[in-house]
Amino acid sequence: MSTHCCHEPVTASDPKYRRILWIALTVNAIMFLVEITAGLQVQSVALLADAVDFFGDAINYGVSLAVLAMLPSWRSRAAIVKGLTMGAFGVFVLTKAAWNATTGIVPEPITMGAIGFTALLANVAVAVMLYRYRTGDANMRSVWLCSRNDAIGNVAVMIAALGVFGVNSNWPDLVVAAIMGVLALIAASSVVRLALRELAPATGAR
Repeated sequence: MSTHCCHEPVTASDPKYRRILWIALTVNAIMFLVEITAGLQVQSVALLADAVDFFGDAINYGVSLAVLAMLPSWRSRAAIVKGLTMGAFGVFVLTKAAWNATTGIVPEPITMGAIGFTALLANVAVAVMLYRYRTGDANMRSVWLCSRNDAIGNVAVMIAALGVFGVNSNWPDLVVAAIMGVLALIAASSVVRLALRELAPATGAR
């Protein structure tokens, strides 16, 4: 059975979608400040990775708001830029995790877990609001993937905190950061491929 059989098509022109994007942008900007501060204080690569992700998502939501009224081709081009940004985030996180593997600094797990849980609540709320729009164009799908990946990342941060607490080592933090980096690369690839497929008919028609 089709996943669309019981629902009306969703479009980027929906006023409710614009309101949700503004909420998502605000939530991500606030959580970036919270996590970057906490990550630096407790020396957690996973928290820093999640903070950078929040920052990138806030920018992505802003871009999405800017292109909502534009032609579909421009929304697809914006999705490509966002996909490349997600990919850059993934490369940064993997590089940072590799670098911190040489330091041996063990992060403070209690703060890690508390901040991770707070971020999870924020991202689940945003993801629930965006769920209806996950099957739209590449731009809309990139927004949904950002939110979904954030929630997964928050759970991973909490697992890392538990691991650090249990073994008193930084490797759970580094492993989770690496997983988040790979997840960002996979999502980036998905968004860019979809956007290129959307652009192909317009390019061929010229």
